[in-house]
Amino acid sequence: MKQLRRYSMQRTLTICGFLALPLILLLVFTYLPFVDMVGYSFYRWDGYSDKVFTGLENYKTLFSEPQYFSAFKSSIYYFIGSLVQIVIALYFANVFFYKLRGKNFFKGVLFFPYLLNGVAIGFVFLYFFKPDGVLDSILTALGVAEENLPLWLGDAALVNWSLTFVSVWRYMGQNMVMFCGATQSISGELFEAAQIDGAGRWQQFFYIMLPNIRGIISLNLILAVKGAISVYEIPFIMTKGTGGSMTFVIKTLSTAFTDKKIGLSCAMGVILLLIVMVITFVQKRFVEGKEEQ
Repeated sequence: MKQLRRYSMQRTLTICGFLALPLILLLVFTYLPFVDMVGYSFYRWDGYSDKVFTGLENYKTLFSEPQYFSAFKSSIYYFIGSLVQIVIALYFANVFFYKLRGKNFFKGVLFFPYLLNGVAIGFVFLYFFKPDGVLDSILTALGVAEENLPLWLGDAALVNWSLTFVSVWRYMGQNMVMFCGATQSISGELFEAAQIDGAGRWQQFFYIMLPNIRGIISLNLILAVKGAISVYEIPFIMTKGTGGSMTFVIKTLSTAFTDKKIGLSCAMGVILLLIVMVITFVQKRFVEGKEEQ
């Protein structure tokens, strides 16, 4: 009995020991900064002088001045791009579901951009889209006159589409891998029965594959909304948010470090966090809940 108690105590101490460091790091670098952010959102502070308590003034400013929430307009482009990205990923998942020579190689090629650092991708496509860059050289070689070449990152009508293209190129492979994993869990007997009944591959895709991976598709749609409202790396590296490409996250950082409005930027961070929490709740309630049922 004593040995059993000693073993139980050693096991508990071992578990607590392994959990202690991650919990301390999580507390110090996640929860304490979050508490400070919420606290700073009720103050007017430039980061240097004394803080002045203003109550809900920062939140009133956010909802009364359209310049802050107008940054969400660019999120619409990224959400549309995410929908296109999901469609392309579904197409490749359907292609790779069947026997195809070298399909693992092509999967790796399509998934590789997701493994690259976002900053590196931003600099690569910055040279790709710049005037007289790679894209302009290709179009010129195809016969497009130089005076007809648009400013891909300088034209307000094109800049967000150009940045959205980069985002689709980077994240499509991730969606494809998720869809490929989901399709592998579908029973092969369903496809064999469909083939016997004369169903083609596209009929199998629409009537067998899509209904069975509906949960993964719904999850990717929720993640697309989250990603669209919190996009940062690519537009910041490529345009710094200029020319109509400002996102809410870039606006938050600009408010903090350029305008020296720390309290207001913290309020923007709280609002963004609340939006993400609402989206997460919708995901848990309506997507994962239906899957469990």
